Amino acid sequence: MCGIAGVVNCKKDISNDYYIIRNMTKTLSKRGPDDDGLYFSKHANLGHRRLSIIDLENGKQPMSCRIDEVTYTIVYNGQLYNTEEIREVLKENGFKFKGHSDTEVLLKAYIFYEKDVCKYLNGIFSFAIWNDKKGEIFIARDHFGIKPLYYTITDDNLIFASEVKAILEHPLVETVIDKTGIAELFGVGPSHSPGVSPFKNIKELEPAHFLVFNDDGLKKEIYWKLETKEHKDDLKTTCEKIRYLIKDSTERQLVSDVPIGTLLSGGLDSSIISKYASDYYKEKYGKKLETFSVDYVDQDKNFVKNDFQPNTDNYYIDLMVKELDTNHHKIILDTPELVKGLEDAVIARDFPGMADVDSSYLLFFKEVKKDITVALSGECSDEIFGGYPWYFREDATKSNTFPWSIALDERQELLHPDISEELCIKAYVKEKYEEELSKVEYLDSDTENNKLHRKLIYLTSNWFMQTLLDRTDRMCMYNGFEVRVPFCDYRIVEYAWNIPWEMKAYKGREKGLLRYAMQDILPEEIIYRKKSPYPKTHNPNYLQIVKTKLSKIMENKYAPINKLLNRNYILDIIKTDGKAFTRPWFGQLMTGPQLMAYLCQVNMWLERYEPKIEI
Repeated sequence: MCGIAGVVNCKKDISNDYYIIRNMTKTLSKRGPDDDGLYFSKHANLGHRRLSIIDLENGKQPMSCRIDEVTYTIVYNGQLYNTEEIREVLKENGFKFKGHSDTEVLLKAYIFYEKDVCKYLNGIFSFAIWNDKKGEIFIARDHFGIKPLYYTITDDNLIFASEVKAILEHPLVETVIDKTGIAELFGVGPSHSPGVSPFKNIKELEPAHFLVFNDDGLKKEIYWKLETKEHKDDLKTTCEKIRYLIKDSTERQLVSDVPIGTLLSGGLDSSIISKYASDYYKEKYGKKLETFSVDYVDQDKNFVKNDFQPNTDNYYIDLMVKELDTNHHKIILDTPELVKGLEDAVIARDFPGMADVDSSYLLFFKEVKKDITVALSGECSDEIFGGYPWYFREDATKSNTFPWSIALDERQELLHPDISEELCIKAYVKEKYEEELSKVEYLDSDTENNKLHRKLIYLTSNWFMQTLLDRTDRMCMYNGFEVRVPFCDYRIVEYAWNIPWEMKAYKGREKGLLRYAMQDILPEEIIYRKKSPYPKTHNPNYLQIVKTKLSKIMENKYAPINKLLNRNYILDIIKTDGKAFTRPWFGQLMTGPQLMAYLCQVNMWLERYEPKIEI
């Protein structure tokens, strides 16, 4: 995994602006701690920071290839999981290879397939390829946006990068937030609308899209989307195909020239991935798999169960470690570390995020990186197979908004009164919600229940899942660490999309079909364990620390947060330990302590990035 950056201007010579791309690339050093590289030409300057995983010697970037008097140069962040299949096709068509890196395969695949190249890729990627003869750059992003890519156009320059901080390093880019940015941060956040960032004029290349930029300007196209069709397989065949696809995806993603392992929580999803990975490792290498879990100091003592988090992970982790015979590592985090990590988490994301969920990920990955460089995660199963509570709760299914973020009245009240007069959170969110719903395709044969859940799965996969993928990428890459998500293989998502809800929720259970399909390969206690999300700390000290931190911020009437938010409402939130905000800020677990931590992150973000506010 890596970080990429670039500046393209097809109308004037920018070859002397080498210091700009150099400075942009430096901001991405945490994404790529192992190596860096720069490419300069008259109309395109490219930068790359590398985390070396495959073909450590021959995978250096930027990488160029000259064919028929045309030089193609690539900067690439990602990993292809069907590298060898593509390589064989290219060899049959006369291409030769210097090494075994997927970078070289991707570059030559683009030369062969041109703009259709993404239709042949299975992997996680964002990449840019410059054609010096055409004076044209091609930029693409993977099916689900697992790898990030942002861009802006100013003064005829296309400026792009893996992270917003690199774009902001360009001297022509202003740091501004306007009404749209505020609506994103406080109406949608910590999620975001596809293609949008909180910063004015800085856009995200949407998942499953590519763009071409040349003398005629910028053109953008979609190369893949979910296709709605009849599911004709019976229950037995459906289970067989699910098992095959998940096993194949997991084994493909175990390719690495550096140490690799899995993240194991003892939940259904991580246990499935760890089971397939462990079997593969023992069969191919005769080795035990390295597995990792996260917990908090005094978690068992402080834990209070609720509908969303019914139990802790330790018992189930120990059960799976014994079942699979892995080398397991338990990472224990303490409360002061979580609060201290909030600011680093903002820097990693470039925006306020999921509070201590972000900072705990960041700290967890920092520790895991001491033993391995790549890990496989069970993330994204809940979105695809129907694992979240809102798939089953009537208040969420009938909310007529994004079901993980229904506290819109409270979000409106959080805005500064002057801003609240100018900006209606409900109207903004409603517009985004209805715009997204218009993209969902139904079958005439869909039952009303299936239509409802097709809608929910579409929204969750394109919005909520994006938030989690963003979180994972930024927090792991901030530590020069890579996390892969086998459930996000587009083949699995395509197949699961058309499985009727009545089958997907087999026996009325969340992920009922997935449980049934895996019942012969996992212990019964894992199969029937109720979903428990990524663990948050239950230590009462956490509430007190973030409350004190936010109180100190609010003691300063000139704190930048006061320009955006309702000071009196924040004081009420502090006074009531977050209960003044009557519903979760986001998802199931971002309640009082996490909301206060989010507000701390907002102030940290405003202080560090110093955006100009335009209303």
